[in-house]
Amino acid sequence: MKDLTKITEIEDLRRVAERKVPRMFYDYVDSGSWTETTYRNNETDFDRIKLRQRVLVDMDNRSLATSMIGEPVKMPVAIAPTGFTGMMWADGEIHAARAAEKFGVPFSLSTMSICSIEDVAENTSAPFWFQLYVMRDQDFMANLIRRAKAANCSALILTADLQVLGQRHKDIKNGLSAPPKPTLTNIINLMTKPQWCMNMLGTKRRTFGNIVGHAQNVEDLSSLSAWTAEQFDPRLSWDDVARIKDMWGGKLIIKGIMEPEDAIMAARSGADALVVSNHGGRQLDGALSSISALSDIVQAVHAENSDIEVWLDSGIRSGQDVLKAISLGAKGTMIGRAFLYGLGAYGEDGVRRALEIIYKECDISMAFCGHTDINTVTDNILVKGTYENLKVGRF
Repeated sequence: MKDLTKITEIEDLRRVAERKVPRMFYDYVDSGSWTETTYRNNETDFDRIKLRQRVLVDMDNRSLATSMIGEPVKMPVAIAPTGFTGMMWADGEIHAARAAEKFGVPFSLSTMSICSIEDVAENTSAPFWFQLYVMRDQDFMANLIRRAKAANCSALILTADLQVLGQRHKDIKNGLSAPPKPTLTNIINLMTKPQWCMNMLGTKRRTFGNIVGHAQNVEDLSSLSAWTAEQFDPRLSWDDVARIKDMWGGKLIIKGIMEPEDAIMAARSGADALVVSNHGGRQLDGALSSISALSDIVQAVHAENSDIEVWLDSGIRSGQDVLKAISLGAKGTMIGRAFLYGLGAYGEDGVRRALEIIYKECDISMAFCGHTDINTVTDNILVKGTYENLKVGRF
């Protein structure tokens, strides 16, 4: 393990990752769609929420331990499924999964990962979650589910907000691909990233491991690019959820809920959890931030008397963000960019450090707010007037 004690916040990891990771892959992580307004608001809306400091409260014996869909977790945080993770650091999904396992939080693997389901299963011992993009190729999709079962994945995440792909200008300008195409611009940029290049030379995993060799008529990168562009299924609807749930037969998480009406549909679908998420601001630009949508969705689910868990994703960069989400009714949270910055900076050690930072920030902030158990935190830790009207009128 590297001594990363001087890395004290997620922003430190972001700055290191920006130096170490090739431009197209750093930009893939650190960007949103169109004007990136929603991407920015995901973070800034957390900052608008203020905490109430309490004093002379016994702060001993604190605990962030809880559960997410019945699985014990060291803190209410899971690593979100992210595409291209293995391009931030060679074999990145394996390194991130190992860090999550050692720390005691869940890891989620994306359909669009570089390391395959089997790669991660062979290199870890804890069950992980698998995220499913619904494809037009029904046989391939059913096979993905079978492979996730065979790998003993403990939950399936159905991503509901990517029937069509939001436009991210940086990806188009950079010619995003895995691995990078040997253009003059890319070659010049790669010459400034020697550690990344050396790591990549040491692995055979440089393209989408869940797809190449498994999907019909996809055996090389040229056909893969065209196939993925055509395969996301725009016809996905609530009618498909029951079918997917039956095929899977285990715990189901629906990710990408931003409105109470859809939260009610998710609750009625029999899913075990829903994730309030705008895909990190990478899909519909101009949408609400995730944290501003959370309270109404929690209320809608409670009105249904549903036991579906509500989690929050998009915008979390600190343990205080986690604490604020929990105080507004989330049962758990998911982090994407925060762990990816750590991965790009220092590999597995960087992911571990990102988790340590978030844990410490959440733990200390909870204590200052007068609580010693994350399971007792409510909105009474928040300053009134700083969170009720996030949706309307900027402060």
